[in-house]
Amino acid sequence: MEEQFTEFQSKRMEIFREIVKREWNNKLLKSEDLDQLVEYIKDKYGYSDEEDSFIKDHIRVVMGLDPSRDRPFSDELEKIKEISHVDKPIVTKIEGRCESCGKEIENRECYEACKYEAQMYKRREGPLIVNDKCLNCGTCVSSCSFGAIADKIEFMPIINYLKDEKTPIYAAVAPSIVGQFGDHISLGQIRTALKYMGFKDMVEVALFADMLTIKEAFEFDELVTSEKDFFLTSCCCPVWIRLVESKYPEVFEHLSPSVSPMVLSGRMLKKLYPEAKVVFIGPCIAKKSEAKEPELKEAIDFVLTYSELDEIFKALEIDIKDLPADEKDQASFAGRIYGRTGGVSFSVKTVVNRIAPKRLIKLKAKKVDGVKDCKDILDKLNSKEDIDANFVEGMGCDGGCVGGPRTNIDKEKATMIINESAEDSLIMTPFDNMNVLKTLQELGLENIEDLMGDNEIADLLIREK
Repeated sequence: MEEQFTEFQSKRMEIFREIVKREWNNKLLKSEDLDQLVEYIKDKYGYSDEEDSFIKDHIRVVMGLDPSRDRPFSDELEKIKEISHVDKPIVTKIEGRCESCGKEIENRECYEACKYEAQMYKRREGPLIVNDKCLNCGTCVSSCSFGAIADKIEFMPIINYLKDEKTPIYAAVAPSIVGQFGDHISLGQIRTALKYMGFKDMVEVALFADMLTIKEAFEFDELVTSEKDFFLTSCCCPVWIRLVESKYPEVFEHLSPSVSPMVLSGRMLKKLYPEAKVVFIGPCIAKKSEAKEPELKEAIDFVLTYSELDEIFKALEIDIKDLPADEKDQASFAGRIYGRTGGVSFSVKTVVNRIAPKRLIKLKAKKVDGVKDCKDILDKLNSKEDIDANFVEGMGCDGGCVGGPRTNIDKEKATMIINESAEDSLIMTPFDNMNVLKTLQELGLENIEDLMGDNEIADLLIREK
């Protein structure tokens, strides 16, 4: 969020905006053009010549490349035009910057930010990012005032596809997008802005959340048959999934096998349009990492965040409020509230009540958000402690996706706007969403219940078969 940005984060986004503006207008043609950008940044913010390598590495990272300390620019612009995806690691360290903090790393905000996830930091010069333990939640990135930790931005390779009319490229937007670009900006106006940039169309990921809600409701009905049974979701949060998978193997057995709505959107769009590229747009740094997981990759080609897209609109001088609205009602009330804490639980419960109204064991939800509370509930489940619930929803960010590290507005305000947007939907529950049935029929299924069958399309909803 704007008010939560540290001093350096705003400078970093200025670097990104300049990169976008120059690349879009064909002013980045050779390494000397990047050197010129370094001088522009130094002059604007008063950096010294000794900080050249620091600025160059941040330019590389906002281009989607790895940092490379003390190396001059060489083939970065050529690399960007050749790559079809941005490689891991997503969260990376910029060498030589932690000296600005002094030696007491344990007293810094970035250290505390990672307290409940993995022991990222050791007693040495700056952070040691242990990538097989890092949850990629991005809290440390947004809390670092000196630019020592950064996440790669994936827009530079996308520009080539947006300018190539032969490749259809779709924007799949997270349910929490409403309100992120202005109080009175509609989804239809965001769709128009994205199509103006060169996207073929914009699709609400909430539509695919509706499909997964139906699947998880059937699974709950099948698996929770006694007072001791419990079922874990939320499949939409990679921080929660990674936390359960890496630290709580026994509890992991109770976790839904579903992919996230993001992954499902990419899989289904590519099933419908095999030549397409899909860009997910959301509030989350962890989604960049999720899209690159071995069993999930190929579904989503690139991930952008709301704060990044906001800078892109500024760089391209797109004023959304002046655009006409291309409105499409694609998702239900239930699918749209996935963007805030409790949304998944509410959605699944509406469908459980629909498909099994006479169930003796009712769905009783426990909703937790923030890594600390997620870890606390998992500790209780792991020790077999009674939690007085049979459906557990975990979200890594406070407030759910609306509290993500790359949002543009306050989470309380975002929650209110999500609820209002959901109420505006003409579709109440996933079972009432004819867009779900229409999409499935285009893929060869006749009924919504076929999502639970043994078929190629149902397999798209599962992490691993």
